[in-house]
Parts: sequence; C-alpha cells; structure tokens
Amino acid sequence: MIKFENVSKFYKTKQGRHYILRDVTIALPTDVNIGVLGPNGVGKSTLVRMIGGADYPNKGEILSDRNISWPLGLQGGLQGSMTARENVRFVARIHGYKDTSEIEKKVADFAEIGKFFDEPVKSYSSGMRSRVSFGLTMAFDFDFDVLLIDELGAVGDANFRKKSQALIESKFNSTKLIMVSHSMGELKKYCQAGIVIKDQSLLFYPKLDDAIKQYEETYVAAR
Repeated sequence: MIKFENVSKFYKTKQGRHYILRDVTIALPTDVNIGVLGPNGVGKSTLVRMIGGADYPNKGEILSDRNISWPLGLQGGLQGSMTARENVRFVARIHGYKDTSEIEKKVADFAEIGKFFDEPVKSYSSGMRSRVSFGLTMAFDFDFDVLLIDELGAVGDANFRKKSQALIESKFNSTKLIMVSHSMGELKKYCQAGIVIKDQSLLFYPKLDDAIKQYEETYVAAR
C-alpha cells in the first residue's frame, strides 16, 4: 500500500497559497495499475513526484513499504545542477553500487543524448530529461514494485517511445504502474484502476471506467 496521512501540498503565489492537496488521508493499493486523471494544472505531476520522493508534502506523510521508482517522463526526478552522469552516479551509489561505470554506460546508451550526458540537466529539454530518468530506472538489475510514469507517450520520437514502451511491458510481470497520461486510450491499455484529483483531494476507483466517468462529469461536462 501507499498511505497518505493528512497530506497537504501547496505552492505560494501572490494571491496566497495554491493548494494541490489539502488534508488528504487515503491508502492506494499496489497490486493494480492506476491511472491518474485530472485537467492541466490540477497537480497530477506533483502527486507523482511526491509518491516518488522527488517532491515533498508541506504537511503530513506519504508512506509505503514498496520499492517505488522516481518519476519517468516529462518531469523526471533529476537534480538540475548536476550532469546526467553525476545524477546516475549519485543514484547508483545510493543503491549500493561502488563501481558505477556499467550503469553510466547503460543509461547513456539508452538515453541517446550524446555529449549532453556530461552537461548540467538544467540545460536539457524536457524530452532529454525524460530519456535520462527513464534510462536510469531501467538500468538497474533489480525491479521496482511500482513504476511512476508521467506522460511517457509525449517523450521523444516514435522509435524512442517504442523502445520505452517495450521495456515497460517487459516489467509487467514483476511491477505495477501509477501513470499520468492525457491519452484515455493509453490509460485503458495499461491501467485497471484510477485516481481523480478533485477539490484538493484524491478519489480512488477500483475500476478505471468509473474514474474516467467521474473525471468527465467533473471536468469535461463543466466546460
């Protein structure tokens, strides 16, 4: 399970605090693939980043005994002032690798960004960041219990998307997904359950079709 205990997340604006989540307590299962639904700006990427430890609540805790990846996709979880190589070394050492050269090579080969692998990540396009973060996750010998995916379908060219999707599907027997996507077709292909972000809270539905119905009633029909 992934447990949210009294979680609040906000950003400071000139008009005051802008809340993404407010006092949320919920337990999400980790035995199904979950799609995250909501319009632009509601906080889907922020939610995924917090689950993956790339961002933190302002209040409360997110707890789990599962091995959860950092976010893959347009946002990613990389440190901007470090190069891709330095990010890879840092993460590899956290996971117990003393010799990081093999991991570095795997990520560099997968990302296909050439000399930019040794440039600061803050200089990358969103697509380049996602290539590195995705390659970093897939480079390790162990499997994550949960893969976090943020708009993977928007990453890179057709060949890279095909390669990334093939790798994800190869992990299906040993891992589950929490996926952000604007493509209902993609969510239906990969996910069984759904989360809708509504009124600064999380609504979980064991059936994805019920989550899609709630999303459409809340956001699409209101336009």
